[in-house]
Amino acid sequence: MTEHDAMELARRCAQTLFERDQASNGLGMRLLSVAPGAARLGMSVRADMLQGHGTCHGGFIFALADSAFALACNSHDLATVAMGCNIDYIAPAHLGDTLTADCLEQHRGGRTGHYAVRIENQQGRLIALFHGKSYQVRGPVLTPETCHE
Repeated sequence: MTEHDAMELARRCAQTLFERDQASNGLGMRLLSVAPGAARLGMSVRADMLQGHGTCHGGFIFALADSAFALACNSHDLATVAMGCNIDYIAPAHLGDTLTADCLEQHRGGRTGHYAVRIENQQGRLIALFHGKSYQVRGPVLTPETCHE
């Protein structure tokens, strides 16, 4: 497969999954870019995402990272799910912040993979670091009908 073909496959996989992802879309996430084994998502912190201390609830930051992870690990058209994830919160995110989650495949072999996600705000400040382990299940991401769109 050529690099162009791999990029196009990753784009189609991400677009298909993201269109079906009501949770990510409901949180206002935006698909910014995708490549084989990589994805970048953005999300603005809204008032309904704030916790009792007035900063973004960690669950929303985790969701952003997890969604980027999902798109990256499914970018090869092999249906893949999370086997385990963890996150370290470095700094708070505030109302109005625009968060960006950059996910990059660290290793993929057999049916498992490891992915690192870096979440930053609009000023490039590190907000959180996420690590995801993936497991390939049976089947493709794209259906035969969407493979040639």
